[in-house]
Amino acid sequence: MKQTPLIISVVAVLLAAAALLANLTGSKKCNKVAATEGTETTAAAGDIVYVRLDSLLVHYDMYNDKSSALEAKMQSAENDLQSRGRKLESDGNAFQNQINKGLLTRSQAEQQQQSLMQRQQSLQELAGKKQAELAEEQAVMTNQIMDAIHTFLDEYRSENGYAAIITIADPTSVIDPARDITAAVVEGLNAEYVKTRNVKAETPAETESETK
Repeated sequence: MKQTPLIISVVAVLLAAAALLANLTGSKKCNKVAATEGTETTAAAGDIVYVRLDSLLVHYDMYNDKSSALEAKMQSAENDLQSRGRKLESDGNAFQNQINKGLLTRSQAEQQQQSLMQRQQSLQELAGKKQAELAEEQAVMTNQIMDAIHTFLDEYRSENGYAAIITIADPTSVIDPARDITAAVVEGLNAEYVKTRNVKAETPAETESETK
């Protein structure tokens, strides 16, 4: 009657997702924005410049805020599933103990077994639902972040007259550091994010004031 292997396997999926996200956010401890390490950016209009995506994400407040929020939801989902799993396992063990002692009639045993099986199925469905919801939220979060970055880079390229801005995902890439605009882009992105965040924070208060 033990359901532990099933429960652990389901929770492991969520833990794997959380570990992946934690690995991305945790990299902030060992990554630095390349353009701030002593080399001044001297790119001029018409140049092809680049941004190191790994360093950008580490220092991008929008990414950090949304990642933290998603991690909190993952942790909550994990805790909830583990709690429900422990309760189901405990009830299953109690049921088995009653069977071993002959404390239940056949009819009672069948009813309790059916109830436990239904709870197991419900738990499995809940785990699948939570996993799907978190996967969807992670996809939307990624799209929102990349859209914000793309929009900003498009405007930044136009304002500075650069021929192109390319993103470098490989931190080991060896490219002229004078063409690295990561630090400037991070500063600009965070400034835009602060504006957006402040607007969202002020909107409820303004709405409440207008309704009075």
